[in-house]
Amino acid sequence: MIPRRYERLKQVLSKRQPDLTVLTEDVHKPHNLSAIIRTCDAVGVFEVHGVNSNSKVPTYSQVAQGTEKWVQIHTHNHIKTAIANLQESGFKIYAAHLSEEALDYRDIDYTHPTAILVGAEKYGVSDLAAELVDGHIIIPMMGMVQSLNVSVAAAVILFEAQRQRLAAQMYDRVNLDPEIFNKVLFEWGYPELAAMYQRRGNPYPSLDEQGNIIH
Repeated sequence: MIPRRYERLKQVLSKRQPDLTVLTEDVHKPHNLSAIIRTCDAVGVFEVHGVNSNSKVPTYSQVAQGTEKWVQIHTHNHIKTAIANLQESGFKIYAAHLSEEALDYRDIDYTHPTAILVGAEKYGVSDLAAELVDGHIIIPMMGMVQSLNVSVAAAVILFEAQRQRLAAQMYDRVNLDPEIFNKVLFEWGYPELAAMYQRRGNPYPSLDEQGNIIH
């Protein structure tokens, strides 16, 4: 691996925000899921969570342009389990959901551990999910339609989260645990070797300052 690429990987990984995530519920169109993942990469989201009650989370389309390699994907069998796991990990979960108690998405403090829940393209967030989350948020609409495409809505909210976190200088420090940082750095830099070590059940080797494997 050339040193310039190694530095680029470290730079991107150092800005990842492990306490900002997206939870998708029954987003079944691959191009929408891929667009959400692409936005997550752009704002520094480390991992995305997905639930699809009908099948596995759909395959990624070319919209993502390979960004699924840079964003961790976690799938859950049920929305109740996904929400419970995130809340137990300290996340406040806000559903993009039109309700009487919904707040303007800009009124949320995204500098705290935050998960943004977006629902199915046609039906939105389920009643169960809406009941279990910590709050509802809306994007004010001034036209004839009442909602945006799910991937667009996710992007609008995520870039507000990015704006707040930039102002709080949260991208100026490394937020990942050092062990996770080094593990993911090796997987990004040497994906084929990482897969081999995983198959064998062996730990990854260390890297020197130029990104070379230390034998």
